[in-house]
Amino acid sequence: MAAPTSTTPPNPSGPRKFLGRLSLPERTFVADALRTETVGGVLLLIAAITALIWANTGLSDSYASIRNFHLGPASLGLDLSVQHWAADGLLAVFFFVAGIELKRELVAGELRDPKAAALPVVAALSGMAMPALVYVLVNVLGGGSLGGWAVPTATDIAFALAVLAVIGTSLPSALRAFLLTLAVVDDLFAILIIAVFFTSDLDFLALGGAAVGLVVFWLLLRGRVRGWYIYVPLALVIWGLMYNSGVHATIAGVAMGLMLRCTRDENGDAHSPGERIEHLVRPLSAGIAVPLFALFSAGVTISGEAVGNVFTRPETLGVVLGLVVGKAVGIFGGTWLAARFTKAELNDDLAWPDVFAVASLAGIGFTVSLLIGELAFTGNAALTDEVKASVLIGSLIAAVISGILLKLRVRKYRSMVEDEERDDDHDGIPDVYELDQPEYHLRMAAIYEEKAAAHRKLAELAGASGGKGDGPA
Repeated sequence: MAAPTSTTPPNPSGPRKFLGRLSLPERTFVADALRTETVGGVLLLIAAITALIWANTGLSDSYASIRNFHLGPASLGLDLSVQHWAADGLLAVFFFVAGIELKRELVAGELRDPKAAALPVVAALSGMAMPALVYVLVNVLGGGSLGGWAVPTATDIAFALAVLAVIGTSLPSALRAFLLTLAVVDDLFAILIIAVFFTSDLDFLALGGAAVGLVVFWLLLRGRVRGWYIYVPLALVIWGLMYNSGVHATIAGVAMGLMLRCTRDENGDAHSPGERIEHLVRPLSAGIAVPLFALFSAGVTISGEAVGNVFTRPETLGVVLGLVVGKAVGIFGGTWLAARFTKAELNDDLAWPDVFAVASLAGIGFTVSLLIGELAFTGNAALTDEVKASVLIGSLIAAVISGILLKLRVRKYRSMVEDEERDDDHDGIPDVYELDQPEYHLRMAAIYEEKAAAHRKLAELAGASGGKGDGPA
């Protein structure tokens, strides 16, 4: 889901460019990832709307019955509600993909280069710290609970892309890559927050069993053992042990994703094992796991009183302001300061308001924010639902603001995207990546010579007709 924010070759005599043009392989990777995430984001949006309608109509009783229905082997400690299965089980698939993405960025992407990684990492950290700070300030001043400080820190990249699809705005690849990189670092720290702050009493026997399972998983990967029928059952065992250990079960998915090899062999394989598995699992995550989680988590009762409480209760107001104000200010401020200290110049085709618009778009926190909201206020169903409502409202406000800001520059973005995708020589490679290749210019010369010859022929035909025709005399 992530990609380098700038792969423009550095200019040894000048400052480094920020949000420069991506390399062709990274641009292709970003495009493929975005295609799946955008479709998944639209499904996520549909699932959230369905949940809200289901929970706020005469069918609300059936929604509650299905969401709270328990199934699973009690003897294994897995007699869970449908909602619980969605949050702990299906989201493990989402975090498995996140683990692969993070591993790829660390070993093959720009996150492996400290200098290149500094700016997006600082931006992402600022974009998580500022919302938490906003939440804490609101609740300290309002006398609320500080337990939800982590709720507004996450960005939902799929939902953000769905918003872009709905408003019909296509971002230049550099801005899309920047947004995706922010999401990867976001996921990393969301994982750490869940593991550190939302771990209940530990069962060391189960935790030890999960650790042994992960070692076996790693050894099988090291031995190049293949076969889904080996890894899937083992993954389920590791997940079950992790759940019973007291550590949030999604951590099992992250751990297994990080173990996959994301570098290519010297035998000429086009894709690493991690990339191949991510390509197979990403549609399952984006198209099934995350939408189902949204379906059984986003169904909160929305009324005039409930909406009023969102803007008056410190916990919920802190979430809304954290997403809308904290994210935008944190990401933009962190990016601007990092660029100043690293002397990185912004891409000439873009402006700082473009960065602020993307920062506002990152205020759409949905999947992980809902999950953390459930974990932060476990045992207080009423407050949990109000916090979920605040996540929905805050994300909606952020979507509207970012949509307006992005629409103001839509012509510029459309022009940049057209330039990035232009392929006048029809060789399958955008022309912008071939401008320094003599072969490209020779192909273009041949194309123009062929067109010129065709027009000369048409001119001769027009002259032979003596100017007769339907045109003006």
